[in-house]
Amino acid sequence: MTPAHQALFARMPKVELHCHLLGSVRHATFTDLVRKYQAPLTQEEIDQVYARGRQQAGVLRALRALDRYLLVSAPDLHRIAYEYLADAAACGVRYSEFFWNPTGTVRVSGLSYRTAQDAIVAAIHDAQRDCGIIGRLVPSIDREADPAEAVAMVEWVTAARVPEVVGIGIDYSEINRPPELFAAAYELARRAGLKCTAHAGEFGMPWDNVRTAVEVLHCDRIDHGYTIVQNEALALQYAERGIVFTVVPTNSYYLRTLQPARWAQDHPIRRMAALGLAIHPNTDDPTMHCVTPAGAWQLMYTHLGSRIADLRQYLLHGLRGAWIDDGTRRRWSLEWAAQFDALAYNLPG
Repeated sequence: MTPAHQALFARMPKVELHCHLLGSVRHATFTDLVRKYQAPLTQEEIDQVYARGRQQAGVLRALRALDRYLLVSAPDLHRIAYEYLADAAACGVRYSEFFWNPTGTVRVSGLSYRTAQDAIVAAIHDAQRDCGIIGRLVPSIDREADPAEAVAMVEWVTAARVPEVVGIGIDYSEINRPPELFAAAYELARRAGLKCTAHAGEFGMPWDNVRTAVEVLHCDRIDHGYTIVQNEALALQYAERGIVFTVVPTNSYYLRTLQPARWAQDHPIRRMAALGLAIHPNTDDPTMHCVTPAGAWQLMYTHLGSRIADLRQYLLHGLRGAWIDDGTRRRWSLEWAAQFDALAYNLPG
């Protein structure tokens, strides 16, 4: 790969639609918060989370530890949100819709929803002023909690609604937690005018979880969605409908379950692209996945079979899937495609 390719990945304008705030915490910040609050985590445990490579253990425990021990004040939330947005901006991200799980913050950390939201929104404003990045917040249902907590979360969101909150999502482990459990929360969100997305088909779960997210929850886009390739007819239907799938080249499940020698060849992202699905690469948990936004795009090219022309199309998929007004979408599509073309001029492949 040439320096010109590296410049393309680093400098091309990007949206990020699939990133978790707690999965973006800098290593040094995590360490600092552990020391500040004397949390029961050793330095070795912290370091292990940030030296994952192909070892995927410990991330969910680390995320739960953040809620329980570390993010117990509004300034802590402001800090990690601001640092995430600054880091993303340094990799060419111009616009980010990022996830945050309010249930853990409110029920475990003890902050009120409004206090926590205000801290994150303040960080969004500060990062836009300092770094030029536009941030939008996507409160996300904790699917490991009771479905009644999902309804409560949506009620918090609607009661304290601000323009920077554009929709809802759902994440954490999908195993034994199918999307239909949370239909009431999604119906409430849609009635309130919120956009909707959902993690589905992530942990090798059945493809019908993806269908349920689309047809029952009425999601505007899908996060992960890999097992859709097991139902080719449905995948082709969703390709025709233009449903955007926010994929993650460093997805933990496939790094853990696929043979290292075959990981890139067997990853379902390749099949999703071949079926014509509107995929868009993202980081998911950037610091804990040891990846940057530029690195995610680079992996699509170097490991997952995407050509330069494919990357250009993924950029446009991201803009189509972003929860922005149509005028902004049209303007950015023209401007960003031209900037991409200038960076990619004469690049092979």
